[in-house]
Amino acid sequence: MKRIVWMGIGVAIGVIAFRKISEAKNGLGAEGLNRAVGRLADGIYDFADAVRAGMGERESELRAALGLDDDGAARH
Repeated sequence: MKRIVWMGIGVAIGVIAFRKISEAKNGLGAEGLNRAVGRLADGIYDFADAVRAGMGERESELRAALGLDDDGAARH
């Protein structure tokens, strides 16, 4: 009886592993690769936008703290 239980568990694990491998293989095809590269490019673009926005805000803060006009001349 124990052998039948262990055999059933082994078969179940084998089926689950086969399904997971098949899903992973399908995700690595040309379409999956295109999706992954697209997501990566979108993430990089969003990160660059956030950095640019932060730099602009910080520059404004520094200009205000130093008393600089928009044209770069110091106020006296």
